[in-house]
Amino acid sequence: MQSIFGTDGIRGIYKKGITDLLAQRIGFAFGNISKKKKKVLIGRDTRLSGEFLLKALSHGLHASGKEVFDIGICPTPMIPFLIKNFKDCTGIMISASHNPPEYNGIKIFDENGNKLNKTKEIEIENHLKTINQNDLFSKKDNHIIKRFDFLEIYERSLIESVDNHNLNGIKIIIDNCHGSATSCAENVFKRLGANIHVINSSFDGSKINVNCGSTCLEPIKKAMNEFNADLGFSFDGDADRVVGIDSLGNVLDGDHILFLWGRELMKRKILPGNLLISTVMANLGFERAWNQIGGKLIRTPVGDKFIHSEILKQKAHLGGEQSGHILSKINNYSGDGLLTAIQMANFCSTKNIIFKDWLETSFKAFPQKLSNIKLYSNDTNFKNALEINTNLIIKKKLKNISEPCRIFARNSGTEPVLRILVEAENKHLVDEISKEMTKIVENINKQKN
Repeated sequence: MQSIFGTDGIRGIYKKGITDLLAQRIGFAFGNISKKKKKVLIGRDTRLSGEFLLKALSHGLHASGKEVFDIGICPTPMIPFLIKNFKDCTGIMISASHNPPEYNGIKIFDENGNKLNKTKEIEIENHLKTINQNDLFSKKDNHIIKRFDFLEIYERSLIESVDNHNLNGIKIIIDNCHGSATSCAENVFKRLGANIHVINSSFDGSKINVNCGSTCLEPIKKAMNEFNADLGFSFDGDADRVVGIDSLGNVLDGDHILFLWGRELMKRKILPGNLLISTVMANLGFERAWNQIGGKLIRTPVGDKFIHSEILKQKAHLGGEQSGHILSKINNYSGDGLLTAIQMANFCSTKNIIFKDWLETSFKAFPQKLSNIKLYSNDTNFKNALEINTNLIIKKKLKNISEPCRIFARNSGTEPVLRILVEAENKHLVDEISKEMTKIVENINKQKN
């Protein structure tokens, strides 16, 4: 049986890969395996299917004897924050993160505010096989308690994360991506004193991630020019990650965030072992520059749960992904785009430095190209075989390349796509290998079709 869990929860096109019935059953299964806590907090992004999935999940949770609290449209990290502070609940976020509007997803958090580990995922999947449909209708009550006031508690924690330091005089553009950030990003930055201009800020789930947000930076670059802003922050659909932009249009991705933030902590001697945790996608230029200033970088598979696990294992304080998903000690390692953006702006304010000048002190990235090849089949066996074969081809190819170069292939955990990353000091080599590898994989792909 193919697992319903990907690298970040359960995700698929609404009414196809993820249905109301599946959500009911997941709610019931999760409710039955999490016996310690009676309360379940449920948040969501702005997608049109969010309310339907909320009702379906709550139906299954009620049937398992749980109380359901609707905390409204909110960033994903608000849920683990509330769990860790209230200590009497678990949580679920309804979101497909950076995916298009037709997708949705279910991210589940345990009583410690952590995403479910593999053991718990398997436990839920095994429980799904045993559910009798009559069990789902054993309780007719589907009363959902609304607690939209929890958003204020979360906002206050973000403001307190910089000791209530103000951002007066900093002109900031925010791209809310028509997603979760619309609930609070503008308000938080204004309360911190920043001069804010917001784009893509309507609560419109039909536009979430459509030509906007952290995966499409053209709108925020345009706004930066129009409003002569100092810096900009572009969030993804559920605001657990962020990408920054300086006044010249240069990009502050997760690698640069880790380098600059890590360096500040290193200077203050509060970064244990001068260690950062990132993934196999982290830029070689980042790793080389970090090593040159006395730092150490450990790579994990792609996915924040792997970073989180390695952070705990190494007792590290900071880690994250190139995509802008950053985990820090400040909030017990819950990836939070808003928290990250606030920290970046605050560093500039306290250092009295212009954002573009600070970014110029970061590393020089190696040319890097990520190709996304859509697969004709979503069959797990085919995808796994393709990934293995592709990496065998890569291994042979790297033996014939004398200069620093990295090629990496992996299946997406959220959609039927094989991602191929090529990286080298020579941009011409990057383009050449990317083209060649894409052609090889597409030929194998066509044979399956």
